[in-house]
Amino acid sequence: MAEKMDGVVLEKEEEELETPKVSTVIEKNIDNLSRAVTQFDARFTLRALRAISTVRKNLDANSIAESILQTFLPNNEDTARFLLEGVGASSDSIPTFLKKSDAQMSTLQTQQGHRGDVLPEAEVYLGILIQVYLWDNKHYQQGAIFSEKLVTKIRTYNRRTLDSLAPRAYFYLSLFVEQLEPKAPSSQSPVLANRRILLGALRSAVLRKDTETQAAVLVLLLRNYVVTADYSQADALVAQTTFPQNAPHNQVARYMYYLGRIRAIQLRYTEAHEHLTSATRKAPTSAVAVGFYQSSMRFLVVVELLMGDIPERSIFSQPKLENALRPYFRLVQAVRAGEMQGFLKIVTENADTFRRDGTYTLVLRLRQNVIRTGIRRLSLVYSRISLRDICIRLGLENEESAEYIVAKAIRDGVIEASVAHEDGFMQTKQAGDVYATREPAEAFHERIKATMALHDECVKAMRFPMNQHRLELKNAQEARERERELAKEIQEGDMDDDEDASGDYNALP
Repeated sequence: MAEKMDGVVLEKEEEELETPKVSTVIEKNIDNLSRAVTQFDARFTLRALRAISTVRKNLDANSIAESILQTFLPNNEDTARFLLEGVGASSDSIPTFLKKSDAQMSTLQTQQGHRGDVLPEAEVYLGILIQVYLWDNKHYQQGAIFSEKLVTKIRTYNRRTLDSLAPRAYFYLSLFVEQLEPKAPSSQSPVLANRRILLGALRSAVLRKDTETQAAVLVLLLRNYVVTADYSQADALVAQTTFPQNAPHNQVARYMYYLGRIRAIQLRYTEAHEHLTSATRKAPTSAVAVGFYQSSMRFLVVVELLMGDIPERSIFSQPKLENALRPYFRLVQAVRAGEMQGFLKIVTENADTFRRDGTYTLVLRLRQNVIRTGIRRLSLVYSRISLRDICIRLGLENEESAEYIVAKAIRDGVIEASVAHEDGFMQTKQAGDVYATREPAEAFHERIKATMALHDECVKAMRFPMNQHRLELKNAQEARERERELAKEIQEGDMDDDEDASGDYNALP
């Protein structure tokens, strides 16, 4: 038994030896950032950012402090102090670090010499790691203070190699601020003060043509306006700005999501449906981003109900959405059946869930749709029904309200019927052939339109190495120069052969 236990211990020790230290992984990512700067290739930066998800599992203050000291000392002591204060480590370790042996300092200076001067990209990358550490440990106040200082330093740099790093810093700044008290939509919330920082960042990004930061900050501003319920200002921002066409897909999905929420509040359900559909199609399929997909589908279901449509049942049977959309499935059943009492009961029981999801205001608007659905069902069942019976079946107050609702449904095209005011009944018209109308052609056109839009987005998403055309032009120019040199050498060689031949000929007797 002891031998087995020893074997288990040895296996665990081997696993620990195989797992690299966090500081080693951070140093490797800093080297990737250096390659991204020297080769002007954003793929190395994205590689370092993708590694954050694996680093954050074992990320702690000591690992970050060790990486800061190894990267910025002894040449950049001010930057090291700034980052150490952000992570919460004591800057008293800097003098201790400077007292290392000459051999250790020479080795460190040699490593920094191979890497070159410490780049701002390394400072911003370590700052993002500090933000991640503070967020995971719920140090919101400290994270908000450090994030504001970090984004202020980022704005002082005008480097295209920072375009992929800056959006992360602004993203975590907004997250920290939203967690501070008092929370939005209070007029004293720090979210309102953060809006000024985001507007300044947007202005700088537009002037510097930094499309990634511009897209990220636009999304954060829309989120800021939605959280504080300033929908008119959000609409003005959308009208006065242009979202970058070559923005990353995750930012496009978020932009469409918030734009759909804004349009839904503004009663522009057709546009809201288009934006939310695009957001769900662009949403990542991984389990990490399942929350965004669920939130998008919640609003999409409610918007479809407000438009008078019934969502497909297959949506609610998806494993990712089954539990998240259970209250909305019951809501769809009540709206589909036109049961007013059942609808009011569901809204009362799930009011807290709807408020937490941000759909409560839209759900309350469905009362009119429940009545219209009930009228549609009655028009399909009865060719002629009195307004009194409509009041009883739909729970309306009086016949005048029923007549008004029926007339509005007829005007909106919900039902094909007529109202006899004097006799007090509703007469349903005979239903015609649906294929003789424009409805099938319009549905087919919408599918073709969505398919073509998806094709265009896939073509735009194809990424190639930056400045590859310059390398091709350079190689082509060098090839032409080699051809000229070769042709010149051949020509000079032929002339020499002619001269030798003429000389030999003259020497003959």
